[in-house]
Amino acid sequence: MSSHKISIRPFGIHAILVEWPVKIEEAILNEILEFVQYLKKYHLKETAWEFIPAYNSLTLICRDAEIDFGVLKPKLEEWYLAKKEPVLLEQYLWRLPVCYDAEYGVDLQEVSDHLGISFQEIIKLHSSAIYTVYGIGFLPGFTYLGGLPEALEIPRKPVPRAKVFKGSVGIAGKQTGIYPQDSPGGWNIIGICSVSMFDAKSKTPCFLKVGDKVQFYPISKAEYQLHKIESEVGIYKMEKLKWDA
Repeated sequence: MSSHKISIRPFGIHAILVEWPVKIEEAILNEILEFVQYLKKYHLKETAWEFIPAYNSLTLICRDAEIDFGVLKPKLEEWYLAKKEPVLLEQYLWRLPVCYDAEYGVDLQEVSDHLGISFQEIIKLHSSAIYTVYGIGFLPGFTYLGGLPEALEIPRKPVPRAKVFKGSVGIAGKQTGIYPQDSPGGWNIIGICSVSMFDAKSKTPCFLKVGDKVQFYPISKAEYQLHKIESEVGIYKMEKLKWDA
């Protein structure tokens, strides 16, 4: 049985927005993901609908027709409250390499000074946590990863950089993330990941999905260069484990 109150409102003529309480909680995220699976299985065909879960919301987009909000809203409310069989979500833990060398972690010193901890402690804290993918956006393949240790919480930079390099690993607030391409950005950069986060030519352009888990592990500059080459030619093998928590 669904346990949280939701609100439903139109989001343009082809979309509808379903919102849960404004909290960043895995329980809410999992409830959203379970609702998505229920809708796909019983009510809304994937060929006609797009499902975009993130944090505490679900955006439903009808690809081919305008939505009759007055008709769909009560149906969604009914479907949400319906008693559902337990859903086993297919989630994975991805272990991704990060080079935390100061050449790539261009804000390490600033983060160290602000938080009052050493480079080594920053690396240990950042790579020991297991993060949850709460959303994908801003750029194709940019994943918002929740679960940053409290000791690493730091505000966004007051003035964003005009260019952050592809693969840069940043922290801001309670989150961490990897820039999938060169772009402007205001997060504090503490390292760089050698794995490409988005490939438009791939059948699955972004290998991570909302609900997946991520853990980073430190690598040297030499390992970063090797992994980067392997990733570019398509022979790098990522560590992917079934998440059964």
